[in-house]
Amino acid sequence: MSDYVSRGGLQVNGQLADFVETEILPGLDLTADHIWQGLSELIRDFAPRNRALLARRDDLQKALDQWHRDHKDGQGYEAFLREIGYLLPEGPDFSISPGEMDPEITQVAGPQLVVPVDNARFALNAANARWGSLFDALYGSDVILPPQQNSTGYDGARGAKVIDYANDFMDRIFPLMTGSHGEAIAYHVTDQSGLRVSLKDGTDTGLRYAGQFIGFQGAGGDSLRLLFVHHGLHVELRIDRRHPVGAGNLSGVCDIMVESALTAIMDCEDSVAAVDAADKVAVYRNWLGLMTGTLVAALEKNGKTIERRLALDRTYQTVDGGEITLPGRSLMLVRNVGHLMTTDAVLDAAGSEIPEGILDALMTSLCALHDRGQNSRAGSIYIVKPKMHGPEEVAFANDLFDRVEDILGLSRYSIKIGIMDEERRTTLNLKECIRAVKDRIFFINTGFLDRTGDEIHSDMEAGPMVRKNAMKDTVWIEAYERWNVDIGLGAGLRGRAQIGKGMWAMPDEMARMMATKAAQLSAGASCAWVPSPTAATLHALHYHDIDVMAQQAALESRPPASLADLITLPILTDLPVPDADITSELDNNCQSILGYVVRWIDQGVGCSKVPDINGTALMEDRATLRISSQHMANWLHHGICTAEQVMASLKRMAEVVDGQNSGDNNYINMAPGYDGPAFLAACDLIFKGRVQPSGYTEPLLHVQRREVKAR
Repeated sequence: MSDYVSRGGLQVNGQLADFVETEILPGLDLTADHIWQGLSELIRDFAPRNRALLARRDDLQKALDQWHRDHKDGQGYEAFLREIGYLLPEGPDFSISPGEMDPEITQVAGPQLVVPVDNARFALNAANARWGSLFDALYGSDVILPPQQNSTGYDGARGAKVIDYANDFMDRIFPLMTGSHGEAIAYHVTDQSGLRVSLKDGTDTGLRYAGQFIGFQGAGGDSLRLLFVHHGLHVELRIDRRHPVGAGNLSGVCDIMVESALTAIMDCEDSVAAVDAADKVAVYRNWLGLMTGTLVAALEKNGKTIERRLALDRTYQTVDGGEITLPGRSLMLVRNVGHLMTTDAVLDAAGSEIPEGILDALMTSLCALHDRGQNSRAGSIYIVKPKMHGPEEVAFANDLFDRVEDILGLSRYSIKIGIMDEERRTTLNLKECIRAVKDRIFFINTGFLDRTGDEIHSDMEAGPMVRKNAMKDTVWIEAYERWNVDIGLGAGLRGRAQIGKGMWAMPDEMARMMATKAAQLSAGASCAWVPSPTAATLHALHYHDIDVMAQQAALESRPPASLADLITLPILTDLPVPDADITSELDNNCQSILGYVVRWIDQGVGCSKVPDINGTALMEDRATLRISSQHMANWLHHGICTAEQVMASLKRMAEVVDGQNSGDNNYINMAPGYDGPAFLAACDLIFKGRVQPSGYTEPLLHVQRREVKAR
């Protein structure tokens, strides 16, 4: 206990106590005694409720397991779910009323980034991804041509294709009365008519929709910035004939800056590896730095050390002599952990670890008090809450946030909540989950990996599941994606809160993203996750092509998704599975698990580009472990494969992953010993996966990571 100090009847890790008292509280009208006493009362009142909710999860899982053992034909499944309270009655229709929130949440649709907040550089990149260079995004990606390998200098032919693509975008979204932006030789701002454009054939023209031009910077001539708006999103045309690109462009346009990641989730959960008090302090410290605006990250670039800081706001003149100021940063949201895990950062009166989610709620909100309108101009704190199971657990979070507001002296519903619809009981009862937080909700979303992991675990005893890659074509997953939107729209989220959809996980496959990700907007998403600032800039173009608010309005009248489809289990019926298919499935899953877990355990890296079995880089977080380990646990349990086959695959894939990481000086090989903590953690995830609570990976990962840190 020498690392702990006594505070408010709790034992608080000295690092956390010092951080709160010397870094967070200065500048706030709150005392340390008040905060620690408030935390003590939270633990007293909410920790028992937290334990009871976890026990309820276990009881329901036991009931599901027994029912599936006794009813292999699946008849009467819906009635059974209602009987045990897994599927709850729906109350009357309602509309959410969360009060004033920022327009990035309520009015404007756009990309959303998710980054590990423990990585200061990633966090700053995400915050500054509010604006992105379209020219850079196109030139550096495979959207127009495959990326250049080992190239030096500027490729003029590639640059010309970038300009052609950009001109096509401008013609499509900001069309001229006559002609094309590609024919422009000059842009002029005039007091009388706003924007005029001179074309190379001598024509003088303007925008077809004059209201799209709203501001400018510069006095004209060789340097000018023009501000446009469409679907609430801003685009800045940069003209600079002294710039190498502008000098070679007929119009002098050197770049197009696109308003990109409107919101960014600073993640304390699945994309970080925070297993102890020191890790939690590192997470909270970066979040504090984002809220105070003081976070700095040093990095090496072209042989020089540079410092990355938060971008400034952007101010433009209007034609009538006024000003427009636009945010320079994404609206920052913070994702807390769920209800399951405990943390050693604080011990209760009995010497036990406290629920980590309770600590997160207080600490992330306390840090956010330093936001003086630089982040949320509406004065809100946006907390994304993951891995909640059903309305009772959502109501628990609502009550917890009530009490945190009271401790911090905030008005009711200042803390907003985002519901991650990634657990089966939340999906089936989504309407009632939303009702439980109708006065503070700002967000719902879907997530394939975690939601499928819970689907497999919930119905583990029902039978073997279809192959992992086949899950996306099953009846239930299509119903799930539609159900989420239908329920959200029915609860009045359009124009009041975000409806989100999941991650494009391949940051190097931008052409494929551009060809497919617009479908999420057509399906009703007002935000969708992207893995990088470049992806945010490119995905932002989809929001110009599709009017999301109009699309949501059209979807409100369609028939709702089917509950029967939603509870149709993804059982594998094409049996027996050929040996080659078994080997392929095991290798795919084992490589996925090992490729991620080896960095998590050995290096504490919770989010990075991880090569898949084919070498394609995927931006992975902990959810990839849940789906892969649960799938293998399911096949083992039902005899589709054997433990010997799994172990053979693990060893084969350990060698593959070692090879994929051969250029990392910090990497520790798993082969040929196969006895390191990372390899053992992967084994536990699979062989003990069936009995893990809800199939979660954190309990097993934390054991091995703490052991590595202890060394």
